[in-house]
Amino acid sequence: MIGMDFISFLILLVISVVVTAILHFGVRYHVVPGLTSYFGKVVIGWVGAWLGSPVFGHWFAGLNRGDVYYVPAILGSLALVVLAVDAVKTLGRTAQPAEQPEPAEHPKPM
Repeated sequence: MIGMDFISFLILLVISVVVTAILHFGVRYHVVPGLTSYFGKVVIGWVGAWLGSPVFGHWFAGLNRGDVYYVPAILGSLALVVLAVDAVKTLGRTAQPAEQPEPAEHPKPM
């Protein structure tokens, strides 16, 4: 896909926009709600869609345009967006300091 044409770019962009919209707005699978978070995930989803065919292979020869195979591109977009959200959620949990239990009061001797 080194010499990607503009139509292939647009196909990957549409796949990313749709997959990310389903995850972000439909399933509400996000770290932060809002359009900024959505657009950030669209970029991540585009990279996943771009990597989909080289990583997952060339499935369903009739469902492709050039080097863009639609099913692997959808799976790649979905995989990378889910991975990114999970990574941010996990890092957010581990970055917060753990709550220390309060020490139990000892009875005073009489």
